[in-house]
Amino acid sequence: MTESGTTSRLLLADPPAGLPPLPELTPGARRVLDAASRLFYERGIHAVGVDTIAAEAGVTKKTLYDRFGSKEALVVSYLRHRDERWREHIAAQLALVPEPGVDRVLAVFDATILWVPDNDRKGCSAINARAEMGVGGGESDIELALPEVVRQKAWMLELFVALCREAGVRDAEGTARLLMLLHEGGLVTLGMRTFASPFAVARAAAADVLAARV
Repeated sequence: MTESGTTSRLLLADPPAGLPPLPELTPGARRVLDAASRLFYERGIHAVGVDTIAAEAGVTKKTLYDRFGSKEALVVSYLRHRDERWREHIAAQLALVPEPGVDRVLAVFDATILWVPDNDRKGCSAINARAEMGVGGGESDIELALPEVVRQKAWMLELFVALCREAGVRDAEGTARLLMLLHEGGLVTLGMRTFASPFAVARAAAADVLAARV
């Protein structure tokens, strides 16, 4: 398989390798997930209880538990559904730059710039969830979602590696790690509101890194 084929396989895998497909949602379950997604992102996962989610969704707590089983499972579903939308978005953006090269690698940053205004004003949902996890504490509704957070970021790094190889970048894995740091640092800076337009800065730095390695 070509490197381009590897990238396509990564992007088009649905669900990602090793994961069961997301289940079809009933109208009630969709309302629960939509409400939970909005509340978890805006207020934080720890700060939102199932009573609040059920009330916001206009369903009973029994319906919530019947559809998702636990708050833990609802947190994982929230993260997975956001990730599914992100992967669809990035695949669409990469399709606009089909030829291997630096511009295709930088399209990841362009995709994020387009994604942020409507989806990530407070930073990355996975990073925010990880920030709420205790250090070495007992299992909670967030700690049990850690494998999903780790999987999402591993996918992003694998994507950068594949795109760098496709572009003929020297030391593709090392370069991908640098790009990952720039991308994820941009997300954290966005959430912290340290300065304006962090992804414009991250993209420019990524372009400099790539220019020195092609």
